[in-house]
Amino acid sequence: MAVRRLSRRGKDSPIYEMRTRDILVRIIVSYLPDESRPEEGRWVWAYMAEIENHGSETVQLVSRHWIITDAANVVEEVKGEGVVGEQPTLLAREAFRYTSGCALSTASGTMRGTFQMLTEGGVAFEAEIPEFSLHLPGAQRKMN
Repeated sequence: MAVRRLSRRGKDSPIYEMRTRDILVRIIVSYLPDESRPEEGRWVWAYMAEIENHGSETVQLVSRHWIITDAANVVEEVKGEGVVGEQPTLLAREAFRYTSGCALSTASGTMRGTFQMLTEGGVAFEAEIPEFSLHLPGAQRKMN
């Protein structure tokens, strides 16, 4: 896994990347203070996921599996078809980008998982989603 930093409007946002076969998954996370209610035990983050096909074969993202761990080490698994209501097909050198979110009952946590992919030749494989930190701005970044 590679982690690098992207400066956006003065914010220091890490970019998490992982490559499986010819599929590169990139994640950028942002804390959403306007959506969060710390006094009610609710912290919310948005994440942008980008899936790039660096191979020569067409692939389709058919499902996802997320493992979400909060600061109390409570684990939630989310499985389902596609992402944001789509099962995108990526030709060689194409990318698909989407934004989604996650709410926790603690002020920090992590997410990781896999996208289940299918090649045009019928071969199924899992593209790893790098583990990434959900943390408040200015907080020390720590994987559980």
